[in-house]
Amino acid sequence: MVSFHDAIIEYRNQLKKGIIQKAYRGLMEYFGSLRSYFKNKYPDYVVSGSFYFGYMDMTYFAVNPPILKDRKLKIAIVFLHEEFRFEVWLGGYNKTIQKEYWDLVRERDWDKYHIPSSIKGIDSIVEYILVDNPDFRDLDALTGQIERETINFINDVEDFLSQY
Repeated sequence: MVSFHDAIIEYRNQLKKGIIQKAYRGLMEYFGSLRSYFKNKYPDYVVSGSFYFGYMDMTYFAVNPPILKDRKLKIAIVFLHEEFRFEVWLGGYNKTIQKEYWDLVRERDWDKYHIPSSIKGIDSIVEYILVDNPDFRDLDALTGQIERETINFINDVEDFLSQY
């Protein structure tokens, strides 16, 4: 295992190259524009005013369609840095809500999307991979893919919940 000191030396060496800063800045700018895109295109949704930058582990923002908001649920569009993919998660406003809906999804054997085996230390009820290994050369196409898959996910979640 690498010591903290050795990790910091490697971190500094990588920063000297300048590539990590450029990539991270570009990713954060893209994420900000993606958040703005959803906010402008879906005015009925409550889109978080900012996004969570994370610790180079995950970055996300919330999208709250009215039906889900009324149930104290939210949708998170997430970029997982190490896995290098975009995901969409159904989450609760708090752990009590999260457990209530996680139990419902498991009891009803809804297998359309990934359900975490436990919610301990997890922020999602249901998860779906939007884009694995995204291509950042065409940001409009990437945004379109994220949008289509997210809207499909939201519609599926709303359809499922409307039965209960």
